[in-house]
Order: sequence, then structure tokens, then C-alpha cells
Amino acid sequence: MNAPHLSWPADAHVNDRVERLLAVFTLEDKVKLVSGQFIQENAETIKALPGNVPRFYLADGPAGIRRSASSPGEGRATALPAPIALAATWNSELAARYGDVLGAEAAASGHNVLLGPAVDIARTPLGGRTFESFGEEPLLHARLVVEEVRAVQRHGVQASLKHFILNNQELARNSVDVRVGERALREVYLPPFEAAIRHGSVASIMASYNRVNAEFMCENTRLLTNVLRGEFGFRGWVVSDFGANHATSASANAGLDWELTFAPKWRDALLTAVRTGEVHEETLDEMVRRILRPTVGLGARPPRVDLDALHGDAHAAVALDVARESIVLLKNEALLPLDQRALRRVAVLGVDAHTVAAGGGSAFVRPLRVTSVVSALRNRLGPNVEVTFAGIGDPIGPGALLPGPDAVPSSVVTPPGRSNERGFHAQYWSNATFDGPPLDTRVDPTVELNRGFFDFPDFADPDAPQAPLSPEVGVHLSARWTGILTVPSSGAYTFTLTCVGSGRVTWNGSVLIDAPGARPRGSVSEHPWDGSGAPTFDATVPLTAGETHEVIVEYAADAPEQFFLYGAQVRFGWTTPEGTLTPAWQEAANLARAADVAVVVARTFESEAMDRPHLRLPSGQENLIRAVANANSRTIVVLMTGGPIVTARWAERVPAILEAWFGGQEQGCAVADVLLGDVNPSGRLPLTFPAHEASTPLNTAEQYPGVSGHVTYTEALNVGYRGYDALKLEPAYAFGFGLSYTTFSYANLTLTRDETDDLTPIDVAFDLSNTGTRDGTDVAQVYLSLPEEAAAPPKKLVGWARVALRAGETRRVTVTLDPTSTERPWSYWCARRGTWAIAPGTYGVLIGASSRDTRLDGTFKVSISAASSVADALKRTRA
Repeated sequence: MNAPHLSWPADAHVNDRVERLLAVFTLEDKVKLVSGQFIQENAETIKALPGNVPRFYLADGPAGIRRSASSPGEGRATALPAPIALAATWNSELAARYGDVLGAEAAASGHNVLLGPAVDIARTPLGGRTFESFGEEPLLHARLVVEEVRAVQRHGVQASLKHFILNNQELARNSVDVRVGERALREVYLPPFEAAIRHGSVASIMASYNRVNAEFMCENTRLLTNVLRGEFGFRGWVVSDFGANHATSASANAGLDWELTFAPKWRDALLTAVRTGEVHEETLDEMVRRILRPTVGLGARPPRVDLDALHGDAHAAVALDVARESIVLLKNEALLPLDQRALRRVAVLGVDAHTVAAGGGSAFVRPLRVTSVVSALRNRLGPNVEVTFAGIGDPIGPGALLPGPDAVPSSVVTPPGRSNERGFHAQYWSNATFDGPPLDTRVDPTVELNRGFFDFPDFADPDAPQAPLSPEVGVHLSARWTGILTVPSSGAYTFTLTCVGSGRVTWNGSVLIDAPGARPRGSVSEHPWDGSGAPTFDATVPLTAGETHEVIVEYAADAPEQFFLYGAQVRFGWTTPEGTLTPAWQEAANLARAADVAVVVARTFESEAMDRPHLRLPSGQENLIRAVANANSRTIVVLMTGGPIVTARWAERVPAILEAWFGGQEQGCAVADVLLGDVNPSGRLPLTFPAHEASTPLNTAEQYPGVSGHVTYTEALNVGYRGYDALKLEPAYAFGFGLSYTTFSYANLTLTRDETDDLTPIDVAFDLSNTGTRDGTDVAQVYLSLPEEAAAPPKKLVGWARVALRAGETRRVTVTLDPTSTERPWSYWCARRGTWAIAPGTYGVLIGASSRDTRLDGTFKVSISAASSVADALKRTRA
């Protein structure tokens, strides 16, 4: 078969080979192929494809190759930084190296289809899968994904771009109806897909779970056929997300080519539909062609495992480079970089400071190796500096996705009769009625369960400190937790029970909270339960410091909504009197007080299947930061998150904050390099961090999470920074923001022309100077404001330049804006005419360091007759 190449969509030899193959396929072969039966997992039960076409071996892989623990090499692969971290580099060349690792390791582990990358725009800051994509700006998505896809497919591995389209929230993802206007669809959500098709020759696209304007995506003819194929020229195949296909004939006729599922709607039903004429055999033939075309064009690589080709060190170097360039310095009051010569003791605090944080779900990767912040600092600082570590806090996992106050921490609870341990004596039954002896007995640090999807094998960290429950416990379990709580300070405490099912809290033998038959509230979805809406019940109790109280929490997962995807949900939480210090926080404060500098490593838990319930740091970490900062004025906070958080409760107390994202297996080295000044931070935010949770462009329930099964994109184009600008909302940290250990200045803006037409590019040129004393890299951003006729947000990103400068160096930087490119820098979608248009008038050019920090401005005019006619048509429409 042909060697891999990137021009398969238009290759006549590829098309000839596909036609010859199609001629030897039986009708049954064709149906089996599109029904996803010719896969490596079925090698022993399904015969090989005709014509020596290899079986398909699919792998998840937005941040590395997800492999089963039972596969060769314990299922390990290079754990790259999450795609949101790659986006923070604003570096297309690095995206190509990132894709090269993915393609090489997919091939080395025997896979020939990679289910990734993802280009889901970060519309809501609560989105559970924000970390899997490239942020809130479509241009940043487009430029990065093209390079990544090209690099993946150079290895003969087919990339499957996901999720098409408008899979912008996990809440009710399986059924929610996204109602979106055509202009927003065209200008915000479609561009990354178009770029990957036109410029990346992406082999496959994954259709999402959700509906779009009432139609399930797998049945949406307009988008799958008219737009993807008819307008963008897509020549590859569309695969359903896992279980996203709900129909037989409707999806096949709409443009779906491959059903990925455990509950098939195709197979025999599709065979019958073809024989009865509900699906024409010509349609089935075209589905097969679309699958075979990139399979042949990229080399028809059969699954073959060669773990020696994982290239651990070389690929680890890429992971380290991405992690280094992704780190965003959010705040620095003359503390960083640290002077190693002045350090004698460094305190590193945080439950996951001894490992690395990663997103969950299908994006989770078992790393080949892990370098933590603690180990990296110890290696870097050597024996003359004492690096003390305390894993202050309790494990942060799927339970963090439940609503309500944080769990009562283990540091104030002991199991009865075991004063040397911390936590609750826990008993679990494999039924919802506490019948018989418990199946499992252990000590749990907290009362916090969120079971179902998150228990799937290989979707979570096998080395997590809290061992998962046995699968034998099942969906409809019951559990009892018993502990002796020692009150840390005097005052009024509000205890809470968040649960779906039946729960009860007994306090010194009396019922404190009783919640029989608790059902989820306010679900967006009508069918099956989406895991949201767990209610919270509370009771307030005045307590005195030093008192001890027996607490028993009983819970039964007996709600009718619970099933294998979303099962037991329970948390015993609290709200303490202001200023309360638990023993753990006091220990952290003592360690910090004795150190020259304190580093608090704080994280979120984020995963597919559920959105975050809020933008706070979970599990008491905000109180940890406050306690440490009160004890040591030289406190640095290192954030390991996959999306934005709100920092208002603690940011003013600390002099330095780093956003290190889910930074992959080399994250510790990258953080240490930045803290100690070996690397000057150059990351820039690919999304906005709001000042407060209520201060975002999504401010109604209709926009998020949705109402009555619908979510309505009434913000239209005002997504991310565009919405903050349009609504005059002040963010905590703006899109594109990032500090450096040096300073930069901008001067002498020139444009190649003051007036242009719709065909001629404009060069935007300016002087960029490093005005500080350290070498550094700036990301100079170019924004454009459109004339009033375009009815556009105040500005949009149209280009950038990532420029490395020596201290004192000045360089002339040029960014070219080409109106004929698919980036369409000064076009807008004219809904009335159903096409792209350019409005006449004055365009503003803004140059700066972020969407809220522009330093230079200029203008040019577009004055052409075609644009004028569009403007006149728009005026008549509005009249």
C-alpha cells in the first residue's frame, strides 16, 4: 500500500485503490466496517477485511495515548501537558512537536486511529473538558490544531477531530439541545474544524452527543453533509462519539460513517435498512469510501506494537518544553525568580505536590514517569537547601464535582478507638439496604463519593492515594461512616449532606440531618440522569473548641435515576466559623513560618462526564492558602488546573501566582525551572479568568446550564474575552495575559496601506523591545475592531507573534492579515445572504500584551462596492 502522505484527499491513486477495494467488499463487509466491527479487539471473532485492509485500532489521545493497564508496558505512555497548556504556549511549532509525539506513540502502541485532538471552544468556565481543547479563541484553536493534525498523520495514524459540534458542556451532554444562531456557529465554533480539513487534511471527525437546533448531531444532514462535505470539502469519515448514535437510517442518510458504541443501532438493522431501500446501497458505498480514503492515503498501517519506539527521553523532552512554555505568571510582587543563594529552607505544601495533576476520563494517560514539584526542587536545589513537604489536605478526586460545601476534612476526625489515625471508619454493602455483613471495611479520609463513569478502568490515576471501591460493591450500594470529630474552634458550624439517594447524619446518637429518597434537582436532561443536581441538606450547630462528638453518616444509593454511568453521590460537608484553622492548616502554617519561602501547590479535579460545580479550589485549599500566607509573606501559589478558577478570596494575600495547568509528567521540572529563574515564563492565558463566578458573559440559566432540555447561545459572538469586552465585565486575568521576569515595550506601528480592498493583505509592523535585564519571550497580539455595520464584538484576535528577545534587544515584528485566507480577519458572516461579507468603513488595529492591555493602535479603511451592497442589504434588513 502507499506510503503515508498528507495529500490523500485529492490523490487520484488513492481514489483508484479505494474503488478496487470497494469492488471486493460484500454488502455484509460494508455493514460490518461502518458498524465498527473490523477493529483489533474483534480479531478473534470477526474475519479480516478484504483486500488486506488493516483492522482499526482506536486510541483516546488528546494529551497522550490512553492505554489499558493490562496492555504491554503496563499501558504507559508519555503524559503530555493537557491541550489547554499547549494553547497557553501560543506556539504552532510546539504544537507540531506535540502532535509528533502523539502520532509516534500511537503507532508504537499499535494504534492506527487517534481519537483527538479536540477543538471544543471554552464557552463556559465550568466546562468539564476545557482542559482537552485550546481555550476560548477559534483562531488559536485553528492554528494549533492544523500543526498537530499534520504531525500525527505523518506517522500513518488517522486523527479524529472532536467533538463536532457545540459540545461545550458536559452537563446533559447526551441529550441537550443546543440552540445557536448561524453567525455564531460560523464565526466561533466552526473555524477550527474548517482549518483542520482545509489545511490539515484531517482523516476523521467525531460527531458529538448533543443535539443542534433540535437534531442529534449524528442525524444532522445540514452540518454533516452540507457544511462538512459540501462547503469545507471534507473527504474523510465521521465517527459517532461513544454511544452517540440514536438511529439507523436517519444517521446513515445524514452523513455518519462509523458507529462507535456498545449498544448498536446499525449492524443487522442497517443491513436490513439497505436491503429494504431505507438506506441506498450507494449511500453505504460512499460511507465505506470515506473510511477507506484516508486509511489507504495515510498508508493503511496495520496495528503493530513496538514499545521500543516510544522514545521515552526524546518525548519527555517535548513534554518538558511544552510544560515550561505553558506556565503563566499571573502575579509577581518582586518575589520571583527565587534567589537560590538566599534559600536555606523551602516548604512545599499541598496534597498533590508530590505528584502531578491530570484531567480524568478518556484523556487520562498512565505516565511513563513522573517528576513532581517536590522532587524537582530537591534535585535542583541540592543538599544545602532543605525542601520540606507536607501533603496537607485530603485526596482530590471525582467527589470534588459534587455541589455544596467542602467535605469535613480528615484532620478533625478519627475512627472510633483509633486515635492515631485520621478519617472515618467506613463500611460498604453491595446492596442499598445494609443487608448482611459489609463487603468492604476501611478508613476513608472523608465522606465523599461520586461513582459511575469515574470508576471505569483506565479513566483515573491508578496511583491515587485513595483506593477505588471494589466493582462488586455495584451501583446500588449502602455505606456507613463513623468518626469522632474534634471541634477546631468555637462558633456556629453548618454541617451539610449532599446526596442523591437516602442519607442521614447522626450526631451523638441524635439525628442531625435526615434526607430520605433525595432526588436530583433541576436536571437539564429529560433522559437518563446526567449526574447533576444533587441536593444539599444542612443543619447548624453551636460548638466549642476541643469538644469531641460522634458522627455517623449513613447512605444508600437507592434513587431510581442511578445507573452505571452515574451512581452513588454523597458528601458530608461543613462551613466553619470565619478564621477556623484545622490541625492540618495549622501544621501547614507552622511549616511555612519556619521556611524562607512557602510553595502551595493547589489543584482542581476536572473530567469528562461532569462540569465543575463552581470555580473555587476544592477541598479546603483556599483556606490552606490563606493560612500559609498569613504565616509567611513569601508564599507562592502554583495552580494545577484545566480551566479558570476564581482567586478573589486569597490572591491579595500572596505575592506570586503561577498557572501551571495539568502539566504532564515533567510538570515538576518545569515549575522548578520557572521558580528558580532557569526559565523566564512566557505562557499567555488562552482563556479568561473571571473576577467572580457571576461575572461572566453567561449570566442566565437559559445560556447555562440550560432549561427544559435546551441551552441557548444568546450571547452569540460574545464568547470569552469578546463577551467581557461587550458587557464591560472586568476579569481577574484577561485573555492573552501573562507576566514575565523582564519587561517589553511596543512602538512605531505601521500598516502597509491605509485603504484596501477584499483581496489585498495588510502587513502590520511594529517595534518590540525587551526593556528589562533578562532575556525573555513575549507574545505580541494583534486585535481588530470592525466597523459598526458588521455588528461585531469590540475586538477579535487576528494574529500574534511569539518573539524571543535578548535583554535590551529591539526587533521589528510583522504580522500579515490576509483577507483571502480561511482566517478571514476582517470578514463577518452575513446571515441574510448566507455567506461571508466584508463591511465598508474604518477598521481599528490594536497591538498589545493581552485583550485588555493594548499598547498601539491604528486604522485602515475598506471601501469597495461589493462590501457596500452588503452593508445596504443589512441596513434594509434592520429597517
